[in-house]
Amino acid sequence: MMTLAAPLKDCWIDFKRTITPAELPGRFNFPFYHEPHPLCLEAAAELQDYIQTQTEWQHNFGLDPAMDGLVIGKMFGVMLVQKQGGEVGYITAFSGKLADKNAHSRFVPPIFDMLAPDSFFLKGEEVISKVNEAIEALEQSAELKIARQQLQNKLTAADTDLRRLKDKIKANKARRKLQRADAEMALCEEGRADLLESLRQESVREQGEFKFMQRYWKEQAAPEQAALDRILDEIEALKEERKAKSANLQEQLFAQYNFLDQYGALKNVKEIFAHTAFDNPPSGAGECAAPKMLQFAFLHGLKPLAFAEFWWGASPASEIRKHGQFYPACRGKCEPILAHMLNGIELDPNPMLQQQDLGDALKTIYEDEQIVVVDKPAELLSVPGKISPTSVQDILQKRYPHATGPLLVHRLDMATSGILIAAKTKEAHEYLQAQFIKKTTRKSYIAVLDGVLAGEEGTIELPLRVDLDNRPHQVVCYEYGKPAVTKWKKLSVTGKHTRVQLFPITGRTHQLRMHCAHHLGLDMPIVGDDLYGTKADRLHLHAQSLSIKHPATRQEMTFTSEPPF
Repeated sequence: MMTLAAPLKDCWIDFKRTITPAELPGRFNFPFYHEPHPLCLEAAAELQDYIQTQTEWQHNFGLDPAMDGLVIGKMFGVMLVQKQGGEVGYITAFSGKLADKNAHSRFVPPIFDMLAPDSFFLKGEEVISKVNEAIEALEQSAELKIARQQLQNKLTAADTDLRRLKDKIKANKARRKLQRADAEMALCEEGRADLLESLRQESVREQGEFKFMQRYWKEQAAPEQAALDRILDEIEALKEERKAKSANLQEQLFAQYNFLDQYGALKNVKEIFAHTAFDNPPSGAGECAAPKMLQFAFLHGLKPLAFAEFWWGASPASEIRKHGQFYPACRGKCEPILAHMLNGIELDPNPMLQQQDLGDALKTIYEDEQIVVVDKPAELLSVPGKISPTSVQDILQKRYPHATGPLLVHRLDMATSGILIAAKTKEAHEYLQAQFIKKTTRKSYIAVLDGVLAGEEGTIELPLRVDLDNRPHQVVCYEYGKPAVTKWKKLSVTGKHTRVQLFPITGRTHQLRMHCAHHLGLDMPIVGDDLYGTKADRLHLHAQSLSIKHPATRQEMTFTSEPPF
């Protein structure tokens, strides 16, 4: 099944000027790493103006302090499209729902509008809501409270009685121990044997009495336990009913999410995600702007030419999203869907796969029989990966074919330049690696921030974990994130940029980039940070210095490299 498309005239938007063929992109932009096409920027500016001036709906983006309610920023998208006759215009979309609705005039409709009046989803949620209310009523009921209290009263009485008997048995055991000791000295062999047998029988009787009391109190508490179990079983049955109804509703919902490609081929969302790391499609799959716009384009015979998505509103608590900034499509939810929807459409090459040979740029700044220290250029991987055929590890293996160690001791992000240390022997590698694990090394980085920093120095503590829906991005997460600590010091301000020195105490993925860009950190992305800020000539982050103890001399050595920016 598929929601009927909205009329083309309701969503097609003409540019305010004539678009010439020379202005059109030659290929559709690579969705996960691109700079917006000039025509998309033009369309986005018109959309942003509309968002600020329209009066049809109200949504709290967190930009107006006078607005009440939950603050929810949104991703908005524009897509440059062409009719079969050659006319060029654009369509727009938003992620998820806007102002508590999935459908608004001007924007393309969702793949399926679960919030439409009388939809099976709303009816199903209403049924589940009633089950939730029944569960909550039982869990908060006086009947449950009384049943628990009555059982507790019995258990308390049993515990008191059994503890008293246990104390008595313990005292008698100590007495018998003394009697046995005295019998060794005072009684003849026959008298001693009679006494020991009498003491043994007394011990057996007491053990039997204790077991009898345990059974007695278990029987005494049985009615109260049964009364409590009846209520708990009813709650558990309702929870199982809720689970089954939720699973059934989810399957019904999945059935509505069928995605087109340009040839009209349909694929269901479960089929699309069947061969991914997800057991089921992740929450919100298909609700992003790009799939909505592609679906609308294919339904109306439009040719997609390019798209762009931007964030509008306050930044969310965990992710890094800056108001008005453009971002590529997310990988976790959109990559599998767009792989199907863009089938047969010529795309710009993936810029991340277009790597130049940087082998000659890897300079050695120190070398002896144990270690080698290199100055890594930006855009060179530390270790082999999928996106580049060359890495520091590969280069060093060719330079030192007889090295017995695993070589690299630590890593730098691909976009980060600076100091890297490698070991030529297994023993040297183990000694150096232990220093990194124990955090006895000292590291500093130089970064240029996109903004003017007010403070002079400080410490950032924001726990980080991977964004499961958008790898390799990281998010701040106080529940599951790993501790991440960075000390910083302002060095200088030039125009609208601030030069800082960063001292990572921990070594989490993208730690420095996140701690600089996140609104709970320095709230200023590093210049050129294409993941958490704005793309530039390069990421302005450089590993400036590294201090280690030499594996042979055990003396501290410090290696430095000045940033090339």
